[in-house]
Amino acid sequence: MSPNETLQISNTIEKEVDIYRDTPVRFLGYSNEVGEAFRALVHVNWVRASYGLASAYVLADTNDKATKMGRSLSDSDPNRTKKMAIAAFDTLVWQALASVMIPGFAINRLCAGSLYAMARMAPGVAETTRKWATTAIGLGVIPFIVHPIDAAVHYGMDKTTR
Repeated sequence: MSPNETLQISNTIEKEVDIYRDTPVRFLGYSNEVGEAFRALVHVNWVRASYGLASAYVLADTNDKATKMGRSLSDSDPNRTKKMAIAAFDTLVWQALASVMIPGFAINRLCAGSLYAMARMAPGVAETTRKWATTAIGLGVIPFIVHPIDAAVHYGMDKTTR
């Protein structure tokens, strides 16, 4: 087979789309950050629900990666279950840290700190205005923390669990 034929074949093979990482479904993993940004304005049950949604996303992606690993292996592979468990564990830990725990904590502390700072520095500003400003700050920061946190979690897991 010539190099041109190989290139044509490889160009016609579609890359499998990972709905949990390559589509808007990925944003479900950030629902708890949105919940944290709105914490000052909504009942705490809405924030908890946002964590429930993000956790469901994490578990769905974990199941997806374990299932894909299982499909990629022969049924006769003696280490099939172990490899599936490792894929599930890796996905679960990565997603829990990168999508839920670290960014949720970061947004929570940022919003709490900004609300506190505004109350101290601008006590004449209405509380509702301060809460909306805090929410805007929290929402505005989300796009900027995603990639650094993802990279840090990759690095940390590469140096520890992987």
